[in-house]
Amino acid sequence: MNIKTENKSRKTFFTVLFVFLIGFFVVSTIGVVRFSYISQEPVVRDAYAAPSGENIRPPFSFADLAEKLEPAVVNIRTTKVFSRDSMKGFMSPFMDEFPFDRFFGGDEFFRRFFRDSPEREFKQKSLGSGFIISRDGYIFTNNHVVEKADEIIVKLSNGKEYDAKIIGADAKTDIALIKIKPTNSLPVVQFGDSDKLRVGDWVIAIGNPFGLGHTVTAGIVSAKGRVIGSGPYDNFIQTDASINPGNSGGPLFDLQGKVVGINTAIIARAQGIGFAIPVNIAKEIMADLKTKGKVTRGWFGVSVQEITEDLAKSLKLKDTKGALISDVFEGDPADEAGIKAGDIVVEINNKEIKDTRELLMIVASLPVGERVKVKILRDGKEKNFQVVIAERKEREELASKEGQVKEYFGMTVQGITPEIAEHLGLADTKGVIVSNVKEGSPADDAGVRSEDIVLQVNKVTISSMKDYLKGISKKGAENSCLLLMKRGKMKFFVVIRK
Repeated sequence: MNIKTENKSRKTFFTVLFVFLIGFFVVSTIGVVRFSYISQEPVVRDAYAAPSGENIRPPFSFADLAEKLEPAVVNIRTTKVFSRDSMKGFMSPFMDEFPFDRFFGGDEFFRRFFRDSPEREFKQKSLGSGFIISRDGYIFTNNHVVEKADEIIVKLSNGKEYDAKIIGADAKTDIALIKIKPTNSLPVVQFGDSDKLRVGDWVIAIGNPFGLGHTVTAGIVSAKGRVIGSGPYDNFIQTDASINPGNSGGPLFDLQGKVVGINTAIIARAQGIGFAIPVNIAKEIMADLKTKGKVTRGWFGVSVQEITEDLAKSLKLKDTKGALISDVFEGDPADEAGIKAGDIVVEINNKEIKDTRELLMIVASLPVGERVKVKILRDGKEKNFQVVIAERKEREELASKEGQVKEYFGMTVQGITPEIAEHLGLADTKGVIVSNVKEGSPADDAGVRSEDIVLQVNKVTISSMKDYLKGISKKGAENSCLLLMKRGKMKFFVVIRK
């Protein structure tokens, strides 16, 4: 083989080798890229805790949803008119102390403004929110937004304003139904199902914080079933969607644009904590508010208390579930059925009762006249009773069931039941509580208020209604009486004269 032929063969060999190496490199690179892509895909899938197709990520923007919902949300402003006589509740029953002195250092302006102009009226204005539930102008809001208001103005998102009137209100759940007379058909909200809300679900609040006008905030459901001490039917949705003064009565929406709550309360000095009434509660009482102006609730005729660990041990119970009956009102449904103090309610209509709050909620929701099955524990044995639900009356009427309501000097008092003590946050049931004071009566002139507690009658300590009646009916007490009262943490004496 000559040199020329050998060089040609060598050149061909290296050319082929070079092409082979390039091809191998290209194939290897493609394989690595493909392997990397495939190996990452299952990791992404596995990261999802939700079923395939369920969108658990927040939307890129809430703008479209907010734009759709805002027309059904309204701003509410109210005006309450006070006279000097109506300010009497602010006056101390002793020393004629003016309450603003403690806050304004005895400013003569306030003394002159309230005291030296007895005929003048004073206006208090407040702001809130609401949402339209019918095209002819029915609106849900909070009771505390419109309670005792002399004027209610509703402003729509388009700027139109209407006078509103209260159709119905319920202080116990803090829900009110008001009505305007629109010139055209109105946009309305859709109701959701608050029972289906889960902790972690996204929610949107729309309202009128600080009177700034329509404001949209978003967050998640932080907790459910919160009890914040506002009443016997506490069952709040807790959310970190920003809620501020002025948001009260506004709607809390889910991501389907349906109302799931009514924004109601905040905790002072706390951030990221707001509370909303579940909309299902509003739906349950809507018919009563619309037709009766108030809510009719079921009544069992008992006082109940929580079962503590100590009580459970003493009563030889397995756990603290159920509601312990501390008192049965004579002639009421439970009494007629044969239920006694000391019984423990564990089921109503086959639904387990976990605690006193659940018992109160269930009984309150039962229709008046319905016969229900009640399972109780008595001395460790189960017993079943049939109870016909009655209508729950207000506190003054409830007390009359005990035959203990008496009026002296224009004030009505009653014994303090464990239920009342719990509701008002009292440490014990000693004394009697003032349930009503007639305007212009001797008790009213002496500065006595509803929910004041009478501790002594003519320097004799009283523990019960029996003690009170004995003391106040004594000879010499019919024309003048010295009472030791308690209001909050403050104690004071008052002299009541006919």
